[in-house]
Amino acid sequence: MNPFIEELQWRGLFADMMPGTEAQLNKELTTGYIGFDPTADSLHIGSLIQIKILAHFQQHGHKPIALVGGATGMIGDPSGKSTERNALDEDTLNHYVHCITKQLSHFLNFDSTEANGAELVNNYEWMKKFSFLDFIKEIGKNITVNYMLAKESVRKRLTGEDGYEGMSFTEFTYQLLQGYDFLHLYREKGVKLQMGGTDQWGNITTGTELIRRKVQGEAFALTVPLITKADGSKFGKSESGENYWLDPKKTSPYRFYQFWLNATDADAKRFIKYYTFLGKEEIEQLIAEHQKAPHERKLQKKLAEEVTVWVHNRDEYEKALKASQILFGKTTAEDLIQLEEALFLDIFDGVPQKEISRTEVIGSPIIELLSEKSGFLKSKSEAQRELKGKSISVNKVKVDTDFTASENDLIDGKFLLLQKGKKNYFIIKAV
Repeated sequence: MNPFIEELQWRGLFADMMPGTEAQLNKELTTGYIGFDPTADSLHIGSLIQIKILAHFQQHGHKPIALVGGATGMIGDPSGKSTERNALDEDTLNHYVHCITKQLSHFLNFDSTEANGAELVNNYEWMKKFSFLDFIKEIGKNITVNYMLAKESVRKRLTGEDGYEGMSFTEFTYQLLQGYDFLHLYREKGVKLQMGGTDQWGNITTGTELIRRKVQGEAFALTVPLITKADGSKFGKSESGENYWLDPKKTSPYRFYQFWLNATDADAKRFIKYYTFLGKEEIEQLIAEHQKAPHERKLQKKLAEEVTVWVHNRDEYEKALKASQILFGKTTAEDLIQLEEALFLDIFDGVPQKEISRTEVIGSPIIELLSEKSGFLKSKSEAQRELKGKSISVNKVKVDTDFTASENDLIDGKFLLLQKGKKNYFIIKAV
């Protein structure tokens, strides 16, 4: 079996391929591509599988091309979508393309001296001068409407199946545009393989058919499964429906790390294969160790480490790890005080807080800070009772009735973290 395909299979990342694909990969260094539509100014974790497929492809000696859809992004891929996406204006689209291009360059080896050095391309470059008349004359006549209607992504939209709405002509032509991308790359760069999720099979095979009819060439398709959680729910979104982005400004490395750390046991066993580059033996050993002591969460910790380092870097992983330890009490007050404001607020997101004059914070008895000044506790008597019961901490350190806050206690020079018991937090911001 071809090593690239074998790796995808044991990792659970292989769905289907056209006949002859494996023979092509065994025959020679093959150039293959995956497309990324610029729907935002950052990719999110839903794109990581496609990025990883290109990375594995390169590691096995083949040449990967990442295509950013500056042209197709103006339309939007209807595959898997129940409604039409809103069109983007050109300035916004160009900004998205720039951001995603920069992100993709982080994940692949773009050394041009290597035979399999990766490339980045933007389909707007070859589509911008292509007139509508030229397109329908050169491309449209080569693919029949019957062929296009047979695609599942089109059929569902046109029949209203499963709550799908109708399809505009703009979306209907998307598969022709993606097919032309494949033809162009076949002609200009010798690309013989397009890869993507299973929802892309129809679009990819339109490209292989166009290559066959237009230039009597042979091209191939390979797809990977669409990732869901073990319970069948959608992967890659928070409980509130927000995406986890690859851009640290949109999703902090700490939150990114926490996403993987909080994976269920069933998901962690799959995700460690999907999203890391660890070898088969090491993964099998990790799974075996995890099964012996699941409470230690070795699998989740290793998964979170590997993916955070890959997407961000080792330093950001170390910061996220320390932040996680702070949250669960495995750190010192000194570590907490040294946190920067953004990371501190990220760790304690959702914790109620109150701004209090700095002069009222510094030197104030802890009983007053806990009660009338912050409102964290209802009364001075409650504060005194909780303090005597050793259930109050300031900056994760137990305090008694004699405690008063000093400048040295302020986290990043601004915050005091009050805590009652294990999980009841309150933040005072000195202003």
